[in-house]
Order: sequence, then C-alpha cells, then structure tokens
Amino acid sequence: MKLDLLAIAAHPDDVELTCGGTLLKMARRGYKTGILDLTAGEMGTRGTPETRAKEAAKAGKLLGAKWRGTLGVPDSDVQPSRENKLRLAQQIRMLQPHTVILPYWEARHPDHYHASTLGYEACFLAGLKQLPIDGEPFRPFKILYATAYATIRPAFVVDITAEYEQRRRAILAFASQFRPGKRAAKSSVHLAIDRLEEQMNQLARHYGQMIGVQYGEAFLTKEPLQVEDVVRMPVRSI
Repeated sequence: MKLDLLAIAAHPDDVELTCGGTLLKMARRGYKTGILDLTAGEMGTRGTPETRAKEAAKAGKLLGAKWRGTLGVPDSDVQPSRENKLRLAQQIRMLQPHTVILPYWEARHPDHYHASTLGYEACFLAGLKQLPIDGEPFRPFKILYATAYATIRPAFVVDITAEYEQRRRAILAFASQFRPGKRAAKSSVHLAIDRLEEQMNQLARHYGQMIGVQYGEAFLTKEPLQVEDVVRMPVRSI
C-alpha cells in the first residue's frame, strides 16, 4: 500500500493527541493515511498491550486511517539504534508515504524525542540503494513535526474545527488511558495522563485562535514553506 500521509509516534494514542484531526481531515479529502506506533505502550501504568492494540484499531478507524501498524520497539527504550532504523526504513519502503508526520525533536518524554530522531534517520536511510533491506529505495517528499507538546511558535496550523469531535472520540477510544474506572480514580497515584486529554483540547483551542478558527493542530518544518499567492493568504494580520 502506498500512503499519502503517515504519522509515526512512540506510543498508541500519541498520534490521536497530536495530529489526529489533521489525519482525519486528509482522509476526508480522499488521501490514504496511516499510523505507525513504534511501541505497544506496554510500560504504561494503565492497560495491557492487548487492550491498547484493540483501542488503537478502533481509534484508527475513527480517524479514517487505511493502515495502522506497530514496529515493536520496546516501550521506554525507543532509541535510534541501527536495528530500529533498518526496521523502520523497511516500513517506509513498504508504505512509500509522500508526507510523514513525526514528533517534535524536543520533549519531556525520552521516547518522544528519540522517536523524532529515529523517524527522520529511517526516512533518510530508506532512500539509500545499498541499504541491506528489501524493497526499492524510497524517501518521503515532506516531513512535518507535530508540535503539540512543545512551547514553540509553529510554522503553520491546520484548521480541525470540523474534525474536532471525531478526533475527541478517537482519543477517548483509549478508554484504558482516559476513562480509567473507579479503581484508578480512587488511586493515590496521580498520572499526567489524567489531565492530558483536557490539556490537548485546550491546546487545540489555543492553536485555533492563532489562525482565527475554533480548533487547530500545530506543525513545524525545518525548511521554509513556499507561497505562490501573497494576495490571497489566509489569517488576518491586523
């Protein structure tokens, strides 16, 4: 399967939280989209890998993804090792995505910033003819970085107002994480994820306000963006 857009992230639910609305918007426009979770999330305090796999499958369908897979990297040990880069490069060659979304390269969670490095280097290596993996050499055309966890000014924001409610349903499909039940609610251990869904919704409103819409998702590119028509550019300056 050749994908138009592939989102790569460290854990199940990372894509839903950071760029799920954008994936859904592109799927609704007829593009073939996919999600690759580097780990099964087996180190999470809540839920089992089997439970999270079922939740991920449901969430992927809600976002209109044509493909979702797991690379099998150990959770809490996402590293840009040679072995991991070759495995990911093999997936890149198989899926041939035109555009790839990666996590921003600075983050609180080591898995997230290592996932960014691993993703970029695998995308590059996949284009090397002599790489000792199967498939024809292939390199994505565009790499975007989802900046939801970062306190930086994005290069652009995608309007996800029409996709917001469906994105929210996809996030809440991870019931083991965001609807933990009475036992977890009474626990003396308070996890960051207890407020994560609320915080991500607040961020969506913040990014939406930046471009004059209700909800948005923010991205960064390392290269400048090309503009053809400076007269009809959206978003008011004053």
